[in-house]
Amino acid sequence: MSAMISGMLTNINSFVIYLALTLVGLCLGSFAGASVWRLRARQLLNDNANGDIDKTEKKELKRLNKLVKKSVFNDRSQCLNCQYQLRWFDMLPLISWLSLKGRCRKCRKPIGYLEPLIELGVMLFFVLSYLLWPYQLVDSLSVIRLVTWLIVGVALAIAVAYDAKWFLIPDKISFFVIGLGIVNALLVVLSSNDKLSAVLNLAGAIFILSGIYCIVYFISKGKWIGFGDVKLGLGLALLLTDWNLAFIALFSANLIGCFITIPSMMLGKLKRDSRIPFGPLLILGYLIAGLAGKYILGAYFSLLFV
Repeated sequence: MSAMISGMLTNINSFVIYLALTLVGLCLGSFAGASVWRLRARQLLNDNANGDIDKTEKKELKRLNKLVKKSVFNDRSQCLNCQYQLRWFDMLPLISWLSLKGRCRKCRKPIGYLEPLIELGVMLFFVLSYLLWPYQLVDSLSVIRLVTWLIVGVALAIAVAYDAKWFLIPDKISFFVIGLGIVNALLVVLSSNDKLSAVLNLAGAIFILSGIYCIVYFISKGKWIGFGDVKLGLGLALLLTDWNLAFIALFSANLIGCFITIPSMMLGKLKRDSRIPFGPLLILGYLIAGLAGKYILGAYFSLLFV
């Protein structure tokens, strides 16, 4: 009887945790979607001040300009077409978009698929991260690492959307990821029994995910890869803190890139000089390494030493 009650309580606790992760993931996904447009508006404003903006971007800035004219205290989400200020019932993650059939309540113009996709993506990221987390949550350090992973995931969702749409990773996102990465790396090194090994592991990860791209960037003079990917790679390396996981991330990113680009080139959808955002691929490789890297390494070494 006690075993049955214990099992029921465990199931209830798991349900509550997954429900909380789903709701928090949807809300933070909504925040990420709104942040993408605000970052874009500020980027265009800075580019315009520096005279580095074309006609298409000036038209885009005119559309987004109202997002940067408000202070943090009176900043409210609004329709980008008619500036209708959204009410709370217009901002329920996924639910509002589905109930309005992807259109503004006032002007009825299409809102687009970016926001709901980000909301759904962050929600799935939160749930799958907890489900597949490769480390035991037995102490405060392990819990902090999971929370850091989830917070970084929100920032990376913004980076994926921004880079996929505008071929650029905002510095604010890269520096935020680097900052959390430094905190994570310090925690890992200080809690390690073999600090020298931990530092060498970290150095190897930084070279693989950032150093190699930095070399490629300077050799190609920025033609093959952007410096934003170098900065992003540094942050991801600091978060993985293991050269083995960094290698898995790098290999996965390039392998997925091959699966995407080679068929597209064969079908004529891409040319050899076509621009391809590499940030999303690098982030996907990071997710694979972070959640499945330990299992991949275990399977590899078990086959190697059979």
